[in-house]
Amino acid sequence: MKLLLIDDDKELTELLGELLELEGFSCDICNDGLSGLAKLEQQAYDLVLLDVMMPGKNGFEVLKELRKDNQQPVLMLTAKGDEIDRVLGLELGADDYLGKPFSERELLARIRAILRRTQSTSSNDNGHSLIRHQDLSLSVSKQQAHCEDQELDLTSTELLLLQQLLEHPGQVLDKEQLNQKVLGKRLQAFDRSLDMHISNLRKKIPPRKDQLPRIKTVRGKGYMWLEW
Repeated sequence: MKLLLIDDDKELTELLGELLELEGFSCDICNDGLSGLAKLEQQAYDLVLLDVMMPGKNGFEVLKELRKDNQQPVLMLTAKGDEIDRVLGLELGADDYLGKPFSERELLARIRAILRRTQSTSSNDNGHSLIRHQDLSLSVSKQQAHCEDQELDLTSTELLLLQQLLEHPGQVLDKEQLNQKVLGKRLQAFDRSLDMHISNLRKKIPPRKDQLPRIKTVRGKGYMWLEW
């Protein structure tokens, strides 16, 4: 697995680079946003680790630029306890976030969780390679979703979330279980990651012809894909 680490803290990136190499990952390092974007134009990565606070082009600007034509998974590294940074990162299309300072164990767990779910999404067949629901279709093997003839610009996390919803139309999906299946982690108090991914998904899917919502929030329980 090939990772790209973008962080201006050279001492930290050197340590993390060594750690990731020891854990079997191939890791390229960039210490500013512009060189990180240049690297991403040159080659594809399985995961991007992106720091928020960088001089020049910060992590949000890099992520916004990246998401114009690239849906590679992104793990944002944010200031500890800074909820605004975390929410903004998710709104811009980050797959997950991790607050600094973090332990090596937690970092590796988050990396493997993201890689595990993106790999399972791309390789999963199980008789559900193509899922259709009214005007929307999802190819699990190709990691593509279409609404009529329009391809939807979804991240790997949004694709997996859409898959879970489409496979259970008309059913309330428990938020805790959905968080485990889509984000690969237990739902924590005040963690809005899943809510933000749902919000992003709603924005990216065109409205129904009858103007009714596609995804219903069942307060205190979870989410449901509405049947027509």
